[in-house]
Amino acid sequence: MQRSGCFWWQRAVRRRLPVLGWLPRYSLSCLRLDLTAGVTVGLTVVPQALAYAEVAGLPVQYGLYSSFVGCFVYCLLGTAKDVTLGPTAIMSLLVSSYAFHDPAYAVLLAFLSGCVQLAMGLLHLGFLLDFVSCPVIKGFTSAASITISFNQVKNILGLRGIPRQFFLEVYETLRRIGETRAGDAILGLSCLAALAGLQAMKSRLHPAASTEPLATRASVLLVRSCATARNALVVLAASLVAYSFQVSGSQPLTLTGSVPHGFPPFRPPPFSKAVPNGTVPFGRMVQDMGAGLAVVPLVGVLETVAIAKAFASQNNYRIDGNQEMLAMGTANILGSFFSSYPITGSFGRTAVNAQTGVCTPMGGLVTGTLVLLSLAYLTSLFCYIPKAALAAVIISAVVPMFDARIFRTLWRVKRLDLVPLCVTFLLCFWEVQYGIMAGVLVSGILLLYSVARPPIKQGVLLVQPGSSLHFPAADHLRDIICDRALAASPPCSVILDCHHVSSIDYTAVVGLAELLQDLHKHGISLVFCSLQVRGQPCTAPALPAPCWFTRPRQELPCSPRPRCSSCCQEIKASVICSLTIPLLCGVFYQVLPGGPTRELRSAWHRDHGKQLADPHQGVQENRNSSA
Repeated sequence: MQRSGCFWWQRAVRRRLPVLGWLPRYSLSCLRLDLTAGVTVGLTVVPQALAYAEVAGLPVQYGLYSSFVGCFVYCLLGTAKDVTLGPTAIMSLLVSSYAFHDPAYAVLLAFLSGCVQLAMGLLHLGFLLDFVSCPVIKGFTSAASITISFNQVKNILGLRGIPRQFFLEVYETLRRIGETRAGDAILGLSCLAALAGLQAMKSRLHPAASTEPLATRASVLLVRSCATARNALVVLAASLVAYSFQVSGSQPLTLTGSVPHGFPPFRPPPFSKAVPNGTVPFGRMVQDMGAGLAVVPLVGVLETVAIAKAFASQNNYRIDGNQEMLAMGTANILGSFFSSYPITGSFGRTAVNAQTGVCTPMGGLVTGTLVLLSLAYLTSLFCYIPKAALAAVIISAVVPMFDARIFRTLWRVKRLDLVPLCVTFLLCFWEVQYGIMAGVLVSGILLLYSVARPPIKQGVLLVQPGSSLHFPAADHLRDIICDRALAASPPCSVILDCHHVSSIDYTAVVGLAELLQDLHKHGISLVFCSLQVRGQPCTAPALPAPCWFTRPRQELPCSPRPRCSSCCQEIKASVICSLTIPLLCGVFYQVLPGGPTRELRSAWHRDHGKQLADPHQGVQENRNSSA
């Protein structure tokens, strides 16, 4: 007993610390690949972090402050070897909306978002993400791509004083386009062209085979390496151009400016903020952030888990969604002590990590170390980075997020899904939170409508609900059955085929009882077949097959339409679930002790002995014979 308890404790620790699973098997070959991947991702994350801080409306150093804690935490707690945590374009856009370009609000938002994500992981609330449908995600990411890209146009053109609200931003940019600075525009467009060219080279240039000459393999490796580290190379080249202008005494470019030297101080997140007229208390700060306390952690978890699942499926390993939320929550909480704003998984950097052959999450440790080295020794050089170059890095990173093909795909697959997609896409240009909440609300309404109005196949005698029966559908099903049964001349009995009904609630049971009473008043019998027990068909050995549940002991005026060639095996009746046996059998069911009447049984087997070319004709013949 003690040994089994010890094993349980060890399994629990390994589940919460995934590093204990792969670290004992770590090898030198894995170390070599992780070093290569970590350095490559580090060369990508440093310029992107500086650029994403601009998107968030924060000083550029906060992008670097947000780029190393997540790498270290995920190395210990993460379950996906490819995922890298850090600032992203979408999260920076959300921070810009809810932190009001104030570092104090941004850091506090990281702490509170981490608490929400940690609680979700501990309480196993990952199922909440299932209510955010794919059209809502696609609409949000596509709108974010356009919003972020146009937000950087002002830096490409060298314009200042442009508002950040999308519609005002578009208006002011077009109105003041005549004030474009030639130096920024030329450099920004050149950086965009270089990034696009290097990306195209990487996608078209495949790795050289081992049989190729050494010179060919070396050149291919060099080109692919340059294409992978294109962000760092472009920012470095643009900084050299800006430095040469600075030395010559004229500066036609808009520069980033000075960046504080050294590591961020270790301190708790600000739970209040000093202002000239006093202090903003914690409660007021929480009230100011409002819906961001729900939107930011949910979007962060959604983005990270989606990326982890995609690369886990691609590389044949499994992840734990709840553990991913624990890792994200811990990273955001600890990051807030180092002045980090909210972080999440980055699809672009994760793709780079996977393409360079990372073996374990140890690659994140190398990336985080490279960011710390940049903070320690390179901050004095960051002041020469042109804003136009950072804007080009952002635009090249977010343009692939716009998925134009999704509209055509949904039109061909299910046109109704275009409604939440378009609602989310359009409203996100106004406010991000309104777009996401409206998209989820519309998706929920469409889902509830399908539950409240399940598709029903209805023949002359057979009614077949297409899904489970719950309280919104009770009255709808009752009205349909009553209308169709009484519309026939003369009124005929009804067979309710529950083959697809795997669950039913109390309200639906009461509705069926009332339906049975209404039909009985008109002398109509209600027959149930293919009932389910906890989602599985059940045959009761004490009841003859086929077994019929009906209230009066009377003969059906006609035989039901056959389901298949083996009626006695396919048509099975039982109670719906053990909790409703007394209600079903005592309120509106009476099981015929001798099975169906002799006439009904003979009519059923007689109809199954032949194929009906026209079901309506067969039913009419049976009706005439019964009469």
